[in-house]
Amino acid sequence: MSPLLTKENAIKLIVFFGVVSLFADITYEGARSISGQYLAVLGASGAAVGFVAGFGELVGYGCRILFGYYSDQTKRYWLFTFVGYFLNLIAVPLLALAGSWPLAASLMILERFGKAIRTPSRDAMLSYATQTTGRGWGFGLHEAMDQVGAILGPLIVSVVLYFKGTYAISFAILGIPAICALSLLAAARLCYPRPQDLEVEQQSLHEPSGFSKTYWIYIIGLCCVAAGFVDFPLIAFHFEKSDAIPAVWIPVFFSIAMAAAGLSALFFGKLYDTQGLSILVVTTAITCLFAPLVFSDNFYLPLLGMILWGMGVGAQESIMRAAVASIVKMSKRGTAYGILNSCFGLSWFLGSALMGILYDISIPLLILFSVGSQLAAIPFFITAKQSSQ
Repeated sequence: MSPLLTKENAIKLIVFFGVVSLFADITYEGARSISGQYLAVLGASGAAVGFVAGFGELVGYGCRILFGYYSDQTKRYWLFTFVGYFLNLIAVPLLALAGSWPLAASLMILERFGKAIRTPSRDAMLSYATQTTGRGWGFGLHEAMDQVGAILGPLIVSVVLYFKGTYAISFAILGIPAICALSLLAAARLCYPRPQDLEVEQQSLHEPSGFSKTYWIYIIGLCCVAAGFVDFPLIAFHFEKSDAIPAVWIPVFFSIAMAAAGLSALFFGKLYDTQGLSILVVTTAITCLFAPLVFSDNFYLPLLGMILWGMGVGAQESIMRAAVASIVKMSKRGTAYGILNSCFGLSWFLGSALMGILYDISIPLLILFSVGSQLAAIPFFITAKQSSQ
């Protein structure tokens, strides 16, 4: 038996990755909280913001199928994780130098590309640790720590803007937590050179070859959610254009949403360990209501909408990854995460691009599409639950 194969070591690895994600999220979620209005200030249209947000997610999710596959083939999970985090984080302080919206958009897409490189490998390494901690709880703990950074990043930006700082100064300051994240990642590599030793393969976990029917049905459901899940840059763009939310409050709203995401990740992740995919049915039915709230033109309803939006993010990030670890064997997990995220990203891109266009035409149509697409996922989640029993 490997000396690493203990619950204590598993929790330590999850916490290590959680702290790395905390600093990383301070960096790129802080940047994300002002990216929509930054593009607006630089002269981008609503359609352009929707396209950039969607294309960024297409790159960020779509390329994961390639890097997930190669991480499984080469077993060089740490290499892909390091390279991805570096590109993911270096793009943010470089935004301080952008003088036009196309250049800023390119850096935002580079940040997403870095995330595409590192996410399948990181999630595969995390999945090995969650066997002893509980799949949902393990990924929920990581996501909760991740969201602490997502709360702090926008708040840091909000403070900078409150004291009359510029968007450029905000992006430059976010380079500090980026350095912290990369340093801690190097320490994690030294402590856990072979995280796969934390899990013992269960041969009955999955069919001998290919992916199960449950896996593919589950992906279809997640794609429906992705297509209707409005990306925050478009929401921030609406806040900026409608003047319903003061500019200094927009990052605060995002921080509140991230707090809701962190708490819901722990709560729903723990429930997943006992209830399975039924929890995703419930969360989807509730959180899809964020759309009519965030696009209303007052202060308090958008705040409630952002809380529901954050709950949706938390449920997706914990349950989505936990379910893959439950139904896919170790040797194919990087590939499985890559395929799932690529399909998710393509759906997000198509949905975001469409909703960006709908925003310029009719906000009620945008809301109808968003809610309807997410509700369409529920039958697939129910079917996946039944087929896995």
